[in-house]
Amino acid sequence: MKKRIISIGLYLLTFSISLNLSAQAIPGTLNWYNKDGAGMQTDKAYGLLKKKKSESVVVAVIDSGVDIEHEDLQGKIWVNTKEIPNNKIDDDKNGYVDDIHGWNFLGNSKGENLDAARLEKTRIFAKLMDKYEGIDPATIKSDAEFELYQNVKNEIESERAQYEPYLEMVKSGALDEETKKYIIDQLDYNLNVNYDDRALIGDNPDDFTDTNYGNSDVEGPDALHGTHVSGIIAAIRGNNKGGDGVADNVKIMSLRAVPNGDEQDKDIALAIRYAVDNGAKVINMSFGKAYSPHQEKVFEAFQYADSKGVLLVHAAGNDAKDIDIEPNYPTSLYSFQEAPLDHFLTIGASTKDKEELVASFSNFGQTRVDVFAPGFEIYNSVPQSDYKNLQGTSMAAPMVSGVAAMLKSYFPTLSMKEIKDVMLSTSTKYNVQEFATKSVTGGVVNVYNAVKACQKLESSKK
Repeated sequence: MKKRIISIGLYLLTFSISLNLSAQAIPGTLNWYNKDGAGMQTDKAYGLLKKKKSESVVVAVIDSGVDIEHEDLQGKIWVNTKEIPNNKIDDDKNGYVDDIHGWNFLGNSKGENLDAARLEKTRIFAKLMDKYEGIDPATIKSDAEFELYQNVKNEIESERAQYEPYLEMVKSGALDEETKKYIIDQLDYNLNVNYDDRALIGDNPDDFTDTNYGNSDVEGPDALHGTHVSGIIAAIRGNNKGGDGVADNVKIMSLRAVPNGDEQDKDIALAIRYAVDNGAKVINMSFGKAYSPHQEKVFEAFQYADSKGVLLVHAAGNDAKDIDIEPNYPTSLYSFQEAPLDHFLTIGASTKDKEELVASFSNFGQTRVDVFAPGFEIYNSVPQSDYKNLQGTSMAAPMVSGVAAMLKSYFPTLSMKEIKDVMLSTSTKYNVQEFATKSVTGGVVNVYNAVKACQKLESSKK
């Protein structure tokens, strides 16, 4: 799920989608993430690469959808050259019809698309309520499933009670449209046990062999989040429109799998496999949730990407929590996992203030967050060739995806594992705000340092 912070009445509540600060760039913030200071020194790094050729790298963006016609993403969208557009035939026989720019796992063959979905805890409650509703807890012995049922029930009832008092304000028109929509979405969809968020799609979300669903509409009804993520990675550099992308020779593969609500484990697993099978070298995952009923299946997809040398980059989440204690799924370290993955990074969000580097909303963790990257007041692309400031770990993850793609582009002989290790080892360390304890590295990604390290590593192989 995406992450937003929004104000309702006198309360400041943390919700799930990226904070929309304003439609305009805040003075002094445009491209700060690519500059010196607390940024990644991306612009300085390109100075080391002026005479070096690059190869195009495909980055898969698993998200809400991407506006592939955005002015700042022209020439930056992946094209499946093995597929003939709009002929309703699976020309490359990969199981997806007319998948020219990726795939939409949140639609059906009629071209209809899902927007709002339930939270995972709501789905879990819906599955267990008939079994446990009305049962006296005292009659149940130690039972993990019953404890899960009680937890999700209490969470849902608590959250609905938080939103329901605002219904009169919704009806009276006292709330702005964004807040009104959020309240309605929560009560009618996200926290509505009776809402079937898979009826439109028509598949069985618990059957990972039931793969004949979706469509080729990679934008969908609300591509704000995915378009912004894609712009951070790939927006045209130096054209004075919006913010510059981190990578200059990259193609975005759009995989729509993140609705207004929680993503399905099945969609994520299939999207990862699609990305790997169709040539992506980096997969950006700016989403997350508190519950994951099919963790093993998601992890199997991670293992598949890992075995093919594809780098998985995941946002740490926006709950200001220590995810070493309270995991945010998917994660790099599952309880059943026997060994760490070589190609997985979890990213926290840093600010432009060296004295307070950890963004107030960012999750952290000395073992489960690998490194930080800029995720505060990031001005970049949104649909209809527009631009906005958004913030969240959703913005920090594509910073790292962009860096990884940029390094692979200029140093193609290096493996993604080597590039991952370089990004971690060359991150800028700060001795402030107990920053060293907030991630594995205690650092912020530094592109300039990473390029210098890649140059040395490349030379050592000649």
